[in-house]
Amino acid sequence: MPTKSSTDPKPARKLNPALSKPVQPDEILAKVIGSTPLSRDEMTKKLWEYIKKNGLQDQTKKTNINADEALKAVFGGKSQVTMFEMTKLVSAHVK
Repeated sequence: MPTKSSTDPKPARKLNPALSKPVQPDEILAKVIGSTPLSRDEMTKKLWEYIKKNGLQDQTKKTNINADEALKAVFGGKSQVTMFEMTKLVSAHVK
């Protein structure tokens, strides 16, 4: 009986085509990441660039984002959200 070694290649991970399809940010989200259509993956990367550039990641609990005025509009007025909640809130701002 053959044994599986740790050097056996893993099957390639399939990308979800829905995540790579470009979506249009609305006017509120465009103030943060720009108005160019982006895939959801690129949109998340741009949001994290903005968060890190402006020092908005909570220093004591890194999973929390402290919103500035632009992000408060995206987050529905919330001053702090978790990184997991952020994805859901941002989805409301794409066309």
